[in-house]
Parts: sequence; C-alpha cells; structure tokens
Amino acid sequence: MTESRIEINPEIMMGKPVIKGTRIPIELIVRKVGEGASEAELLDGYPRLTVEDIRAAILYAADAVAREETVLVEYPSLASR
Repeated sequence: MTESRIEINPEIMMGKPVIKGTRIPIELIVRKVGEGASEAELLDGYPRLTVEDIRAAILYAADAVAREETVLVEYPSLASR
C-alpha cells in the first residue's frame, strides 16, 4: 500500500518521503496526527490528501520504526561517582 502512495525523490523536498504527486512530507502528516489532528482536519487542511494517503503515511512511519536498529549503551551509575 505504501509503495503506491509514497515516493522518495532527491529533487522533491530534498529526498524526504512524500505523498506521491504532492510535496506533502510523511513527517508532517505523522507529526500532525501525533499532535491530535483528526483525519478530517488533515483532509480539510491539505485538500490533495486522501484517507488512504494518511493511512499509508502512518504505516510507512511504523515500518521505519520497526526496521530501526536500537543500540543499548550502559551508563555508569551516578551513585558510583
């Protein structure tokens, strides 16, 4: 689903993932949802978006986090200083 709706092109928004055919970054959509924006508010604010675009953006972000590598580093205890 995300491949048909999201594109990464170095000539569009410096290569950030965007909704295909727009300059609307995935980051913007996910950030707005995280700040509490509803689908209706996003659709009203960005008329070129569809519900499917919003869902694809959220799925893309979830996939990016799922593939992220986490490196745990031990820090010395403050009590031992």
